[in-house]
Amino acid sequence: MTLTFEHRDAEHRFVASDDGREVGVVDYRLDGTVATITHTGTDPGRRGEGIAGRLTTVVLDDMRARGWSVVPQCPYTAQFIDQHPGYADLLA
Repeated sequence: MTLTFEHRDAEHRFVASDDGREVGVVDYRLDGTVATITHTGTDPGRRGEGIAGRLTTVVLDDMRARGWSVVPQCPYTAQFIDQHPGYADLLA
């Protein structure tokens, strides 16, 4: 599995793809520099492969680099930040 990641700014969406096929998404709303992460999803046939975790890491690292703070409305993202306290500084 070779995942690639794309930030679709206009759609407020991050996408993970494997061989050109979308296998994971993270959606967010943006208000100034505050990103509310609303949804994390993976292809049902690919669950358990760590795709959501890898994608969430990419998302949070990208948001940090942009100087954004995060509201983890999505339960997956909230749990991920709880389990990875190195991202707690991003919380709005």
